[in-house]
Amino acid sequence: MGTSESKVHSFIVKLRQEDDGMGEIKWHGYITHVPDPERRYFQDLNEIVRFIEPYLASDAGTVATRKGRRWLKWVRRRR
Repeated sequence: MGTSESKVHSFIVKLRQEDDGMGEIKWHGYITHVPDPERRYFQDLNEIVRFIEPYLASDAGTVATRKGRRWLKWVRRRR
């Protein structure tokens, strides 16, 4: 089954790690929604999900929210 281009969202995520000098690694970066091109800078990986979630919710309602939560769990495991 094909996916309508109006329901496809592309995002660019640029991440960098920084050592805070105390041995703790922090992630910084930005995420861009390609079609807009709206961009948000972040210092917390949870911001990635908060940025993406409204785009998913506008297309698919609660299903997208569940997918967003799975994405958030995946991001948290990578820290």
